[in-house]
Amino acid sequence: MMKIKKGDNVRVIAGKDVGAEGKVLVVDQEKGRVIVEGVNIVKKHTKPSVANQNGGIIEKEAFIDASNVMYVHKGKPTRLGFKFENDKKVRFDKKTGEVVD
Repeated sequence: MMKIKKGDNVRVIAGKDVGAEGKVLVVDQEKGRVIVEGVNIVKKHTKPSVANQNGGIIEKEAFIDASNVMYVHKGKPTRLGFKFENDKKVRFDKKTGEVVD
C-alpha cells in the first residue's frame, strides 16, 4: 500500500534530482514507482510515425522509486500515516497529526 497518490506534491530525497519538487503524475502501485512532473527527465529517440511526422529526440519524465520521494505538507516534507476517523481511512501528517485528505 503506497501512501503517495496521484496529484500529491512531493520532494525528491534521493537520486540525481535531490531537492526537486513537483506534482505526482502517475503512480504504479505494483512496482512502487511514481512519475513526478519535471523530475528524472530522459531523452527518447522516436521513429517518424503518424502521430509524430518528424520523429527525433523527445524529452519526458521517467519513473522513480516511491521511496525516493517525500510528501510535502505546508511547504515541508513529512512522513504520512494512516488512521481511521469516523469509520473512514485517512492519511495524516506524522509531524503535526493533521489529516491530509
